[in-house]
Amino acid sequence: MKTFLFSIILFLISITVVAQDKFQKDIDFDGVVDTVYIDLNTSTIVCLLSSKQFQKVESKPIDLTNRCLIKDAKNGFYFENHWMRSGHSAQFRYDKKTKKIRLIGMSRYSFGNAANNGSGESSVNLLTGDYIGNWNYYDLAANNNEGKLIKIPTIKTKMFFNKIYLEDFDEGISVDYTDQCSELYYKHRDQLKKQRE
Repeated sequence: MKTFLFSIILFLISITVVAQDKFQKDIDFDGVVDTVYIDLNTSTIVCLLSSKQFQKVESKPIDLTNRCLIKDAKNGFYFENHWMRSGHSAQFRYDKKTKKIRLIGMSRYSFGNAANNGSGESSVNLLTGDYIGNWNYYDLAANNNEGKLIKIPTIKTKMFFNKIYLEDFDEGISVDYTDQCSELYYKHRDQLKKQRE
């Protein structure tokens, strides 16, 4: 648990160091620098690609926080949106076949409540459907009824989404992922509780 909290603290520190709402890089692999930015007026992610003559390609409106940012990824970029005790990330990459920017992965984290109940992190690879979740719950009956944070064994399963491109992306996609992730959390938490009774 200490390792998880330490990694989250380092992650939050890195956000403040590299936070940006504009990012420039050759995203469509044609040797010309493209631009990705967060438009705070329309609450959208905007891409200006050289292969599209720098015409706007943008997401649907998103519920942005004051801690949202664009970050570099190996073959694309991340959009991150952070709240007080939770947040999520969406990874995008240019698809050479469709010539569109595709959502290829999502991740989320949560500190849970004050006792860290529901704390953890998860990710899903949208190209393979591979989901990995590392979550905790607070067991009031553990440790002589003083309570204890219990780690749920790593959840590895499949989670599939239809192909999602930047033009289709909105907060609903992140909410859908969060809902499916929560269902897995409660299912595995309840199984573990029964085993511990």
